Amino acid sequence: MAYVGFVGLGVMGQPMALNLARAGTPLVVWNRTPARCDPLRAAGAEVAAGPAEVFERAGTVLLMLADETAVDAVLARGTPDFAARVAGHTVVHMGTTSPEYSRGLQDAVRAAGGRYAEAPVSGSRVPAEQGELVAMLAGDDDAVAAVRPLLAPMCRETFGCGPVPDALLMKFAVNLFLITMVTGLTEAFHFADRHGLDQRLLRDVLDAGPMASAVSRVKAPKLLARDFAVQAAAADVLKNNRLIAEAARKASLASPLLDLCHTLFGETVEQGHGGEDMVAVLHALEARTGPAQPVEPMEPVEPVRHWS
Repeated sequence: MAYVGFVGLGVMGQPMALNLARAGTPLVVWNRTPARCDPLRAAGAEVAAGPAEVFERAGTVLLMLADETAVDAVLARGTPDFAARVAGHTVVHMGTTSPEYSRGLQDAVRAAGGRYAEAPVSGSRVPAEQGELVAMLAGDDDAVAAVRPLLAPMCRETFGCGPVPDALLMKFAVNLFLITMVTGLTEAFHFADRHGLDQRLLRDVLDAGPMASAVSRVKAPKLLARDFAVQAAAADVLKNNRLIAEAARKASLASPLLDLCHTLFGETVEQGHGGEDMVAVLHALEARTGPAQPVEPMEPVEPVRHWS
C-alpha cells in the first residue's frame, strides 16, 4: 500500500486532508499542533510522530503550510537531512509563497534526487470542506501526472499552468481579483449602513443582479450579520496581498487597487483583527469613517427644465 503524506492541518489543510482520507487514500499526516490530527485519525489516517516519519512512509508528500519558514523546517532544508528526506519523493507545495522561493525549492529538490510540483488552490474553508477547491498545477510533466489524481477528492477542477512558478503566479492573479472584489463588497455594505439603508435589501438586490457571485453570496451574509468567523483570515489576505504586490513591483506593473487594499488590510491586522475573516476589513473602513452620525435628509434637487 503506497501512502500519501499530508503535512499542515490548518484552516485549509485539515478539511483537504479529511477529503483525501474519506476518499480512501492511504494517508499519513503530521501537524505541529497535535490536536489538529485527531479528526484525521478518526477518519482512518495514520498520524506520524514528525515530518521525517511522513517522508519515510510516503512517496508523495503534500505540504499545506503557512509560509516559507515552515516549509523549510518540514523539509529540513539547509541541513544534511534535506537530501535524504526528499530523494526519491515527490514534494507538492500547496501553500502560498513567493514565486522565487518555489523556483528555488524546485531546484533544490531536483538536485537532491526528488520531484517537485506546486499546486496552490483557490477557495477558502467552506469550499475546502466541500471538496470544491480549484487547483493550479505546475511542474515537470511526470510530477504533474502523478499529482493530478491526488487532487481530485479535494478539488472540483485542476488546471495545468506549465512550469514552476506559473501556478503560483496564476493564483496571485486570481487572488488579486478576490481581494479587491471582497474589499469593494465590504465598502458597499459600509456605505449602505452609514446612509441608513436596509443592508438585507442590499444583499437581495446584489443576489438578484449581475454582480452576484459565489463569493458575494458567502460574504454578504457575513457582512449583514457582522460575522467575522474565519473562512480566509485577514492576516493571510495581507500576506497574499504583500506577495502579489511584490510580484507586481518586480515586473514593473501598476497595481493601484491592490495597493489600497494592502493598506486597508494592514490597518485591519494592526487593529487586532488578523485572525478574523477577510470581511473584517470593515473595521478599517469604520475606523477611517469614525463614529456613525445621524443621516441628514438630503436637500431637494431642483428638476432640470428643458426649454424649447
